[in-house]
Amino acid sequence: MNKFFSLMRRTGLRRGPQRWLGGVLGGIAAGTKIDVAWVRIGFLIFCLLPGPAFVFYLAAWLIVPDRQGNIVLERLWSMRRS
Repeated sequence: MNKFFSLMRRTGLRRGPQRWLGGVLGGIAAGTKIDVAWVRIGFLIFCLLPGPAFVFYLAAWLIVPDRQGNIVLERLWSMRRS
């Protein structure tokens, strides 16, 4: 599991400072250098299509590191193992 978390840190994606909920879309916008408004609009369109948009967002929130490199899933995993 540690290799997975290290891989996620090396991707360069970070949850962004422009947060509405978890900062995932702001981080994607910053990582791809696309305006955050366009990323949010794209995600809203994605939500209107049949598909698991909420599950995608939740999974991204769990595995994308924040600006300090902390991963929510890693923290939950280590608390569970203790």
